[in-house]
Amino acid sequence: MDSFLITFPVAGAQTWFFLPPLIAFGLSFFTSMAGVSGAFLLLPFQMSYLGFVSPSVSATNFLYNVIGTPGGVLRFIREQRMVWPLAYCFIGGSLPGILMGYYLRICYLPDPKIFKLFVGVVLLGIGLRLAKKKAPQSGQKKSTASFKVSDLRASLSRVSYIFNGEQVSFSVPTLVIISFFIGIIGGIYGVSGGVILVPICVGFLNIPIYTAAGAVLFANFVTSLAGVTFYSLIPINGQTAPPDLILGGLFGIGGLGGMYLGAKCQKYLPEQLIKGGLAFIILLVAGRYIIQFFF
Repeated sequence: MDSFLITFPVAGAQTWFFLPPLIAFGLSFFTSMAGVSGAFLLLPFQMSYLGFVSPSVSATNFLYNVIGTPGGVLRFIREQRMVWPLAYCFIGGSLPGILMGYYLRICYLPDPKIFKLFVGVVLLGIGLRLAKKKAPQSGQKKSTASFKVSDLRASLSRVSYIFNGEQVSFSVPTLVIISFFIGIIGGIYGVSGGVILVPICVGFLNIPIYTAAGAVLFANFVTSLAGVTFYSLIPINGQTAPPDLILGGLFGIGGLGGMYLGAKCQKYLPEQLIKGGLAFIILLVAGRYIIQFFF
């Protein structure tokens, strides 16, 4: 098996070359159904298994998003479930937030132990919110034939559309402000904030996960591109934190296929099943990192 080993120059780690894309494919297939790229779960793999704990690990996560998310985005566009105004709100708020998050990551969170605690606390809040979200009362199976966005209306104050026979509406300023603060967290964490945006859209703004997913993935692509640029080119305290191109590329290849297939299969699964499984995984990872801080 030694012939399959590969050394990652920035991460300073060695493993089999097929392991990163395989892990990324499996994670992204499931998480993309919830509009999440899976980068937040790749972070524990990099930090715990590979020992990659420098600020460049965040940039590598961003690179994975840049390469992998177009697969899911393309599928949502083909199925006419992409709500572009929703994606623009995410991008408009998240981009400046990510720049601020990058600054905070470099200046105040370089210690892996503190960073792991931060990651654990963020994931704990997300997981608890997902776990508390109640299942639809009707319990009736949704018809995949009506899974298309229609009657889309957008202004600077509000966006509304019809999906699955129901009216969906949200405030543009509110979502932009929320996206800004989530962008700060995403900039620190290296995941573009999508893993936080989805629960807020579904749990607080009542946006169906079947339409939120594509918009969040597209926003992930744009903001991750900005994140890679910030980490690679903008020095803070005299240093930059570029991604590991080889590791990020291998992750991205796996994510590209996983997100495309995940987006394709999403409409065949109940919304509560998607959220419940995601909440379970998030809480496991959160518990591990919080415990590691104290022991």
